[in-house]
This record gives sequence, structure tokens and C-alpha cells, in this order.
Amino acid sequence: MGLQLARASVLSISLFTWVVPSSAERSVPTRAHSVIPLSADLWSEPADLERRDLSIGPWGAERAPDPRDRFQFVRPKRHGSSPGLVVRDGRGRTWHVKQGREAQPEVVVSRVLSAVGYRQPPVYFVPSFTLADAQGIHDTPGGRFRLSDPSMADLGEWQWGNNPFTGSTPYSGLLVMLVLFNSADLKNSNNSMYAVAAPDGSVRRWFVVRDLGTSLGATGRFDPTPNDVGVFERRRFITGVIHGYVEFGDYHAVHSDLLVGRITPDDVRWACGLLGRLSERQWHDAFRGAGYEPATAARFVRRIVHKIDEGRALGSSSFRTSARVLR
Repeated sequence: MGLQLARASVLSISLFTWVVPSSAERSVPTRAHSVIPLSADLWSEPADLERRDLSIGPWGAERAPDPRDRFQFVRPKRHGSSPGLVVRDGRGRTWHVKQGREAQPEVVVSRVLSAVGYRQPPVYFVPSFTLADAQGIHDTPGGRFRLSDPSMADLGEWQWGNNPFTGSTPYSGLLVMLVLFNSADLKNSNNSMYAVAAPDGSVRRWFVVRDLGTSLGATGRFDPTPNDVGVFERRRFITGVIHGYVEFGDYHAVHSDLLVGRITPDDVRWACGLLGRLSERQWHDAFRGAGYEPATAARFVRRIVHKIDEGRALGSSSFRTSARVLR
């Protein structure tokens, strides 16, 4: 398929220098590198999409945390509304653990986005683990484990409204997918840019949407409830097409203005076409890898597949676009 940049100009720069924060967890060499086209840093065509394992994710089992390990407390989580902490495992690796209601949705959405070609850090789900802290050694609730991988240097946030991809099909398609998942937290502070070192010594720049846990539930602007299958089933996806732009009338999230008068039916069909290449087994694998009960996962998958079908049909005779609100 190749990257479709229907409304973006071609971006190219011949040379640049990475400036990497000095930290033991961000050890990427600082030197000049030939630039890979910027369009490749947000998304790339997933040639093997139908064969990807969403139960473990693109980083594989070799990077996964061992739930039988004893994890050493490093410090409490500093940002966000969900409880969490930073821990170190028996191999000396540092993990950022998000507990609570946002943990499972984040793993699901991250797995799906990475499968369809978007950049994502290593994330895993651990239901519970053994923690060593000032209170001793005890079991504690698990959650989303995100690895501080030494090959990835966090260069800070990138902005939804000011980036090299605005107007491109992958950029708009990403927004469509986040709406489909009822991802309600489109804040710049959830976006991270990484310098990623490859085994051959080259360095790429990744634009990543992280902290995806406020998903699969309500989309209100103030403390929406994520991970609620009943709410997710009831919320509509597409509510109309006005003046050539798609309306998502039930989506009332932080920075939902990013969608107003910007998303075309082609964007929606492109995004849903990608998601539609995932098999039902792969969808269930993504939820199983995030610790969902099979019955709950089946309800989420059924609604997601229905939304995908709705998006793929947009603009066809089977989809009504004349009414502002579709029922």
C-alpha cells in the first residue's frame, strides 16, 4: 500500500543532530545521522499485519516482565490520575507501572496501534507481582508495565497541532482510530518523541502517542470512566458527514476540536481498512494479553468490529450521509 500522504507536502531534510538527555535510561549516542523521511517516524505500512501476535506485542516475549520476579520499588508515579510506581526487576531493568482502571485499555490500544504500523514503546500487562519496598516483601496489584528501554531516548513531547504530519492520511487515520476506541485524552503531554537506536547504529525519530488508558469507555472532558464495556457499546462512532467532513457526535474528549472539519470519509475508510485487516483471533489476543475475561473481551470486540464495518462503509450506499445524526 505505501504511505499515503494525500494532503501533505513531501518533507525531507538531509542532515540533523540528535540531542539526547544525559540519563542512564536514555543512553543513545549523540551524533549526526542521515535523516529517514519524517513520514516514516509516525507510521509505516504493516506488511505482515495478518501474522502479528497481539497477545504479546511487537517487542516480543524476551522483553516482557517476569510475573514471578521480585520487583524493587524505585519511586512513586509522578504524573497522571492513575495510581502507579516505578520498579526495577531482577535483571536491572526499569519499569513504569500504571495500576487501576486505565491499565488494561492502554495495553489493548497500544498493541493494536503497533500492529497496524504506529510507533509504540514496549508495554505489557501483569495482573499482580511481588514488590520489595519499605514495608517489606509483599504481593501488590499489577497493571500496565512500560519498559524504559535503553535503545529509546525520550526527547520530550510533540504537539497535535504542530508536527510534520498534520494533514497526512496516517495522522488523520490515527485520530480516527483513537475516536473508535473512545480514547478520551488527546493531550500533548501524552505524546512523546523518541530517538530510537537500531542495532546497526542508526537512529530514528519516533512520534508516539502514549498513556492511552483513558479508552474503551466514556469520553467526557472531566475524568471520564474508561474500561466500561456497557458505555463503550452505547456510544456511537460516526454521526454524520457535513460539508465533506465526518462528524463524531458522541465524542466529547479533551481536544476533540482536532476532529472538527478535518476528518474526511477517505480518512475513516483508510483507518478502518487497516483495522479491518486484523482477524477476530488477533482482536481477542489483544484483550487476552491485557488480562480481560473472555466474555468481556467478546463484547468489546463485537462493538469494535461493528464500528470498523461502519467506517469502511462510509460513503457507500449502505451508509446514510444525508442526516446529521445517524440512528
